[in-house]
Amino acid sequence: MKALILVGGYGTRLRPLTLSYPKPLVEFCNKPMVFHQIEALAAVGVNEVVLAVSYQPQAMQDFLESEQQKLGIKITCSRETEPLGTAGPIKLAESLLNDGEPFFVLNSDIICDYPFQKMLDFHRKHGGIGTILVTQVEEPSKYGVVLFDKDGKIERFVEKPPKFVGNRINAGAYLFHPVILRKLLLRATSIEKEVFPELAAEGLLYAVELDSFWADIGQPKDYLTGMCLYLSNIRNKEPENIMYGPEFIGNVLVDPSAKIGQNCRLGPDCVIGRDCIVEDGVRLIRTTLLPGTRVKSHSWISDSIIGWQCTIGEWVRIENNTVLGEDVSVSDEIYVNGASVLPHKNVTTDIPDPTILM
Repeated sequence: MKALILVGGYGTRLRPLTLSYPKPLVEFCNKPMVFHQIEALAAVGVNEVVLAVSYQPQAMQDFLESEQQKLGIKITCSRETEPLGTAGPIKLAESLLNDGEPFFVLNSDIICDYPFQKMLDFHRKHGGIGTILVTQVEEPSKYGVVLFDKDGKIERFVEKPPKFVGNRINAGAYLFHPVILRKLLLRATSIEKEVFPELAAEGLLYAVELDSFWADIGQPKDYLTGMCLYLSNIRNKEPENIMYGPEFIGNVLVDPSAKIGQNCRLGPDCVIGRDCIVEDGVRLIRTTLLPGTRVKSHSWISDSIIGWQCTIGEWVRIENNTVLGEDVSVSDEIYVNGASVLPHKNVTTDIPDPTILM
């Protein structure tokens, strides 16, 4: 069984992190984003994953080739030379996917408790061409709503409805019979807006509901929201991976190689990556430290993502969805409020208002 992951383009929504690495290789909760999906696919018998990639394809291929054995799955890149939307990449990879078996298609920046076995079981029963994973949201007006009957057969889609018509939305994970490949064209096409409505009109598209957390983690604010949801899920399912002790508050995930100083207060909702150093008296709240970062003593970081190999000085305060790119240095006693700082910069003066530091 195979799967296609729509890796996408430049990852502009997650800059400055994606200036250093392709978005699927940016760590989320101490694991490259795409690994969460690949491991879940392998667990239900998928033996080959195709990555539909248009940005830094060689970087993706080189990294993933070294990880294939560890993941226990074959990984192939299908390269787009021009943007093909969300349906075109499936058609482009037709020769890799068309082996007579159903195949998964995933958006690369969704995180959830992937119910792939549930999708498979339901897909084999309903006899349609496609199965869409849907999730419930509080504000459906921001999304495209999926309307379906009691058997899961999708009746129609309503894009950003001004009035309430339902609260189930497309969760970005699909399972298709290979016959769908005949309905796709090798051009820039939206599978959500151009293909799905036609399949629904023919009664060939079904929905299966997600019964756990879900988040689109493609931009910093949502990345942090997804981090909190993921950590809560880990506490329920793998409590041994959550840190316990007087310095940890709530859900905190720490790589075994990280070093934590004395009298720190970490959490709730923090992730500390590989080879990070957190010195004495540091306070972290709702924050991710990516690998190799050092936070010096008595600094305070909240609601932020600190990139790879950064150095945060003593008595620094960082907050309000700040994102530091790779190898950023922040001097002692600096205040940073809601900034996006590009890689390899030195922050030597306060940033009191949200801005982009080029």
